[in-house]
Amino acid sequence: MVEYKAARSGRTFARVDRWLPSTRMCSDCGRINERMALNVRSWVCPCGGHHDRDVNAAINIKAAGQADVNDRGARVGPGPVPAPRGRTVTHQNTARVTRSVAGIAVV
Repeated sequence: MVEYKAARSGRTFARVDRWLPSTRMCSDCGRINERMALNVRSWVCPCGGHHDRDVNAAINIKAAGQADVNDRGARVGPGPVPAPRGRTVTHQNTARVTRSVAGIAVV
């Protein structure tokens, strides 16, 4: 469903491997740590990087999706394309940012 919606909007769709260890792979150095229990929400890599589990996974998934060739050998297109002018949405409270996690604004 997401793939055809991306095509309809002129966006690039990239499939990322289902078994990518995105939550336990350091987004700074690429080291893959041993398995962690689900209640571990943050961790420190031996390279010195401090990671929130969800934010780290999002960074790794984005990087895997934007790679030139993914692990299945499929070519992945260029980076994101801005939405057409009529498709953009502005929410009321976008100017009021309450907190920020690793550069990601949360409203």
